[in-house]
Amino acid sequence: MTLKMAVAAALAALVFTASTSAQQGTPSGQAGREGRPPQPPVVLSPELQPDRRVTFRVLAPQAQSVKLTGTDIPGNIPPASLTKGENGVWEGTLGPIAPGAYRYNFNVDGVAVIDPRNPSVSESNNNVWSLFYIPGADFMDTKEVPHGSVASVTYYSTTLKRFRRLHVYTPPGYELGQGKYPIFYLLHGAGDCDDSWSSVGRAGFILDNLVASGKAKPMVVVMPAGHTSRGPRSPGSPDEFVQEFLSDIMPYAESHYRVYTDSHHRAIAGLSMGGGQTLNIAVPHADKFAYVGVYSSGVFGITGPPPMAAAPGAAGGPAGAAGGSPPPASPPPGPSWEQQHIAELDNVAARKGLKVLWFSTGSDDRLISTSKATVEMLRKHGFEATFKESPGGHTWINWRNYLNEFAPMLFQ
Repeated sequence: MTLKMAVAAALAALVFTASTSAQQGTPSGQAGREGRPPQPPVVLSPELQPDRRVTFRVLAPQAQSVKLTGTDIPGNIPPASLTKGENGVWEGTLGPIAPGAYRYNFNVDGVAVIDPRNPSVSESNNNVWSLFYIPGADFMDTKEVPHGSVASVTYYSTTLKRFRRLHVYTPPGYELGQGKYPIFYLLHGAGDCDDSWSSVGRAGFILDNLVASGKAKPMVVVMPAGHTSRGPRSPGSPDEFVQEFLSDIMPYAESHYRVYTDSHHRAIAGLSMGGGQTLNIAVPHADKFAYVGVYSSGVFGITGPPPMAAAPGAAGGPAGAAGGSPPPASPPPGPSWEQQHIAELDNVAARKGLKVLWFSTGSDDRLISTSKATVEMLRKHGFEATFKESPGGHTWINWRNYLNEFAPMLFQ
């Protein structure tokens, strides 16, 4: 027998032995060899079923109670309870659930934890969520089209005297290094962060699909962090983000990316808190933006006491008049937002280049009366504001749809 044949025979014997051992196997939970710890059961979570039901599992043999919480999952209020199996795996199934991206966490004996078997996550200002996606929504599915890139970018904020982060979407072809693009600033809601629009918001995929279909122009999208601290802002205090946006975020983005810097190629939009911040930026600086979008938001103090804030950990809580933390139970004393900005509201020359001022809020959203009143206030001052009432409430289910409707209006 040659050396080559001997090596081949030895390898075959090893493969046979390993195969036989694997087939005979050791039952889960039993020691495979003396002194070796038992193997834990295999846990798959989340598991998407063909009928769009989703099964969640977590190994917690010592737990007394496990529940699943999700900010936008339809029908998951109150949180769903999971059932414990004999192998220590807790399991529960929800659905059918409409196509889309959804956040969730487990609550194990009162402690919120992410799903340890799911590598997909979505950040917010104070915590992180596990994330799953159900395909079937054509406008935000991952499709065989040219894809842009989403980068996590660190910059130094001279306003806040510390390093900050933002996310930037660049369209397909940007990396070739040719030509300039229009720029779109996209702001998140209360409780969220600069990661949210590109994770649970699916912004990159929405833009990829719009550009590929010819419905939207290729553009650079800047998604900054709207919160300037981890805690709530004191009622009535100035919003540091507005100053940071004007002094740091815009100058950084427009000097580090190949973009046009005139108003005709600049847009801004935001949801909830970000919608309030959008108004605080765009109205006093109407000469800088030709396209303005406000999703599920407006100016408080017009329709009386504001609605309740979002639940702890939920994204997109309502914005105050200055676009920050949820406002107090009644408007603060002093001049109203309209009175504070009366000169800018009546500056017809400044808004001469404003092409789109678009609002949309869900019919079940607590902020719909605030949105409508804000639109009427702006129209009173000569703004050509459009309002669209959509189905649904104050959730990412709506905000992704709003982005899909708003982006094709830009830079046409």
